[in-house]
Amino acid sequence: MVLTVLNVAYPFAPVGPNSVGGAEQVVHQLDKALVDSGHRSILIACEGSEPAGIHISVPRASGDLHQAEVEAAQHRHRHAVALALARWPVDVVHLHGIDFHAYLPRDGPPVLVTLHLPIDWYPAEALSPHRPNVWFNCVSRSQHAASAPDPHMLAPIENGVADYFFGASAAKRNFALMLARICPEKGVHLAIDAAKRAAMPLIICGEVFPYATHRQYFETTVKPALDQLRRFIGPVGLARKRRLLAMARCVLIPSLAPETSSLVAREALACGTPVIASARGALAETIEHGRTGFLVRDEVEMAKAMMDASALDGEVCRCSARQRYSLGRTNKSYLSVYETLSRMAISGAA
Repeated sequence: MVLTVLNVAYPFAPVGPNSVGGAEQVVHQLDKALVDSGHRSILIACEGSEPAGIHISVPRASGDLHQAEVEAAQHRHRHAVALALARWPVDVVHLHGIDFHAYLPRDGPPVLVTLHLPIDWYPAEALSPHRPNVWFNCVSRSQHAASAPDPHMLAPIENGVADYFFGASAAKRNFALMLARICPEKGVHLAIDAAKRAAMPLIICGEVFPYATHRQYFETTVKPALDQLRRFIGPVGLARKRRLLAMARCVLIPSLAPETSSLVAREALACGTPVIASARGALAETIEHGRTGFLVRDEVEMAKAMMDASALDGEVCRCSARQRYSLGRTNKSYLSVYETLSRMAISGAA
């Protein structure tokens, strides 16, 4: 069964192998998997994306994301979705943005919405759309358990790790690493404080998106706390990301919000690097405390865990990730859902 699938990314972040966000990496891998499997993949994503299939490009916001710019971007996405549905015989629309409800087509083929963020971050009305054939899926068991019972909520599909992370290897160096969007809920300031307590160098990689709260957080909280040993180097591409993950003594994830998946944690384990993280959301599922990393309650416990991380076996981390987080299994699950929803629509059951 050859399918035509329209994936619609969040309007403000490019999709490709060098994507910063986990959701964008998932979209990139799905786009590639569809093409590799002989299906037609159509991707709506902003400028700077690197699609495997057909790309409908939308402008990328360059200034602060005030309400007017957000609404303009959502309008462009609605137009792009309508254009794609008018031009191609789309079997399934797959939406990924937190604002998906702003460009959800009113009718047409079945829609799958992957909820990449905590359930309570979505407006209640978005999760109960006035459209019969809209389906949802979570990306971890803990996120799924936090959602209200809903017959249109499918089984969770966990994010998998690309094979090239398992091949990354390098001599360990004495620094901790943090890879994340630079925003308050990621707890970057806590990682800096823990690194200072542990007297360990810290490299922080990530992007400051043009939201006023994100920029203010970086300028007033993160930047003043940096020093010669605790450095912010901005976003990094795939090749450098793999090297840093493989070389780091440990990866820090001091999230203040419940992580729904944390692809970074899984990629770190695949590179043979233990993860020290807040015991929130799916992080508690991902990390085997004392075996592949440590789950901590605050920056004091994080600092102690950083000093203990060198005692953990990197090969145990790598084997755990290989057994549990197969990208092939993830992509196969999504392709199966696409086919099921398409068949239901043909039979009139959706």
